[in-house]
Amino acid sequence: MLTIHADSHGRALAVEGVWIAGAGPLEELVAAHPAARVRKWPGILTPGLINPHGSELLEEAYHPDPREADELGTEPLTGDALAALAMDDARWGAGARRAVQRMLAHGTVGAACEELRIRAVRDAVRRSGFLIVGRVGRPGGTPALDPYDSGLPVEFAAPRERNSAARFAVFDVRDEAELAERGAGTCVATVVDGRLVYRRR
Repeated sequence: MLTIHADSHGRALAVEGVWIAGAGPLEELVAAHPAARVRKWPGILTPGLINPHGSELLEEAYHPDPREADELGTEPLTGDALAALAMDDARWGAGARRAVQRMLAHGTVGAACEELRIRAVRDAVRRSGFLIVGRVGRPGGTPALDPYDSGLPVEFAAPRERNSAARFAVFDVRDEAELAERGAGTCVATVVDGRLVYRRR
């Protein structure tokens, strides 16, 4: 079923399967696709973010399960704290799935990584539909779930246009200047491969 996603400014994307079927003003897309389901979101619709620290967040950190919070806390574990854990494939895979979910909650549709070495991590990321962008070397900055907290220029995925992949996010802000000021925690929805994979409750 075709779905139209629209923001507060009336900009909209028509999504069919994993692809963008149309992009433009909401009124035009509704006229072109009168049977489509329409989702209206507060804020601005943008291409999703690309996190520059994919390797660090996926393979050099463990994201605890909420059921482990009493023992491990809620923040990603790195360095000596990570080394102290008994990390097996199951734990690596589960941690990577939670890392991806937490990035999706920040409007992030992909991450820049060196080659992922841990098979359980690769499998978890592949199954999620999360985009992996190659990189060479370390990007600098500070690994953070919110790319605006990394200290690096923020990168967006490719612009959304007809026949491109349906990967985008909606942030509850007036414009990109406010997004830069308030950060990606303002995300209200993230779409990957045409699926609504995150929605703020």
